[in-house]
Amino acid sequence: MLRQVAEGVLVHQSELLRNNTVVVQGRDGVLLVDAGIQDSEMACLANDLRESGQAVVVGFSTHPDWDHVLWHAELGEVPRYGTARCAAFMRDLLSNADWEARVTEGLPPEIADDMSLDLFGVITALPAESARIPWDGPEVRIIEHPAHAPGHAALVIEERGVLVAGDMLSDVFIPMLDNFNDTNDPIEEYLAGLRLLEAVADDVDVVIPGHGSVGGAGQLRARIEQDRAYVHALRDGRTPDDPRIGPAAKPGWEWVNDIHEGQAQSLARRSEH
Repeated sequence: MLRQVAEGVLVHQSELLRNNTVVVQGRDGVLLVDAGIQDSEMACLANDLRESGQAVVVGFSTHPDWDHVLWHAELGEVPRYGTARCAAFMRDLLSNADWEARVTEGLPPEIADDMSLDLFGVITALPAESARIPWDGPEVRIIEHPAHAPGHAALVIEERGVLVAGDMLSDVFIPMLDNFNDTNDPIEEYLAGLRLLEAVADDVDVVIPGHGSVGGAGQLRARIEQDRAYVHALRDGRTPDDPRIGPAAKPGWEWVNDIHEGQAQSLARRSEH
């Protein structure tokens, strides 16, 4: 089901991980951001768009995590953009003969029979430092930053006052660091990403996270501060006072504690070295 969150901006949320797919209406069709994860849901979304007389004319992936680079044939053969770094990451992954096994290994087993990898990760790189998505619709500004994943981008739909945050500013997920190599500083990268999002807060009335609830203008800064407080606690080796983990976690989302424990242990090992 599509739900309008601002003029010309709608959201479809997946059932499993509460992924938010964003639909932005343009003059000749729609921009589809982070298309979804299950084939049945994406086919349903394509049907809903057809019935409303709209076609997908361009896609965008906010970052190269598996659940943000999927696609369904019924959505159409259209350009699917990402930042240059996002596209390069996907290109490197798909160049491995065993890429499908690598991806499948990390998938939730309950959706294995309802998810096709036929169009997985087919991302067209926008020129480095691109500031806008090229399409015939409301201007969509790209804010690329180093937090969470290579080539991660948030989007600002300026005419509508909407921030599409990618995998940040969620009410169900804690900040997840790009903590899989030893050459970066995941803490400072995440804080840098938050600073860039904070810089556009005055221009935003609606924030759409990659997972979880859509927030209003009053919630944007609160979510930035909550994410920043969590990252500071990790940096300082403290237990975060965060409702997304611990006893206060949402029912059914207690496993987010495991993500937190893994991050804390990984950062502790880094500091030892």
